Amino acid sequence: MRRSLHQDFLLYTGVGNSERGPANRMSRPLLLLAAILVAVLALVAVRLLLAGGAAAGRAGPAPSSQEKGTKPIEFGERHLKNVRQLTFGGLNAEAYWSPDGRRIIFQATREGLKCDQIFIMNADGSQVKMVSTGRGRTTCAYFLPDGKRFLYASTHEAAPDCPPSPDRSRGYVWPVYASYDVYAADETGKLRKLTDHPGYDAEATVNWRTRRIVWTALRDGDLNLYSMDLSGKKVKRLTSRLGYDGGAFFSPDGKKLVWRAHYPADPAAQQDYRSKLAQGLVTPMKMELMVAEADGRNPRQITSFGCASFAPSFTHDSRQIIFASNKQRCDSRNFELYLVNADGSGLEQITNSGGFNSFPMFSPDGNKLLFVSDRGARERYEFNIFVADWVP
Repeated sequence: MRRSLHQDFLLYTGVGNSERGPANRMSRPLLLLAAILVAVLALVAVRLLLAGGAAAGRAGPAPSSQEKGTKPIEFGERHLKNVRQLTFGGLNAEAYWSPDGRRIIFQATREGLKCDQIFIMNADGSQVKMVSTGRGRTTCAYFLPDGKRFLYASTHEAAPDCPPSPDRSRGYVWPVYASYDVYAADETGKLRKLTDHPGYDAEATVNWRTRRIVWTALRDGDLNLYSMDLSGKKVKRLTSRLGYDGGAFFSPDGKKLVWRAHYPADPAAQQDYRSKLAQGLVTPMKMELMVAEADGRNPRQITSFGCASFAPSFTHDSRQIIFASNKQRCDSRNFELYLVNADGSGLEQITNSGGFNSFPMFSPDGNKLLFVSDRGARERYEFNIFVADWVP
């Protein structure tokens, strides 16, 4: 069944995949030779370990492990200290802080679920509980300013089952389900529908200071950013350029807006975009970051990597933006976190795990960084939530 847009994207790019192909059939002599080679390599590895690993010391800090017997979760990343793993197993994504920094809301496919539902846990990973309906598919949860209620998008009103997967015969695509709507909810299960318009409504976040919501909606044949108040009223369109605008975040001071975008440049690409969108599909492999005033004025592009850059959010002082990108290897599984000034200058790489790292969000006080990674994963397609102390 389908996963969240972002989880589906990272699975497509190969995280956790093993190479597929016909099984090799080896003769007994070849099997014996292979066994001898494995034994020799094992002896060599033991000798290297006993030698003290001097060569590794020259290569930089050795990764540390969270506990004995686990894979490393720290990789000499100078801005991240005391990295802690909060979830263990399953597909966990889009984890975001509560306004007081005491809780975390996230989406996950786990515990027998066929597609994503919304969960809340304490900041230390304890007391995990599902807070969505358990029906349909959900995505993009975010706490409201009171810290008691929250937003998420869901397809449950259209059908109780997970929506069907798209046809991949035309390449890799994301579905933008018309059955998604944005809801405000509380932990008792009470729901209030905030969007009620034909077409996709999802990817909502909130500015706790201005009490405005930003989200992506399909209106007038295009995917654009819109804002509304906490009751779903006073709707304002923020973008108008043809192409996909999504994953938007306000700056904490409420003055700026950052989002990911893909704008088809030539007539053929524009026609392809329109054709796919008419079928409820978009292609996400090339995305750049955009910044504008909170009302959508003065939009400007701050990355030009020609790869997939996404999941941007601001630092707590609203001066910089942290995001994920596979800029080192486009179209690959290798997403690292980067920090950049709001004007696009001063790019700095933050993570260095060589795998998947994304969905970063600073705690309200700026002292911690929350993110999702496959570091330390013990199973294929395992993505967990981590928190680290932030070192400026």
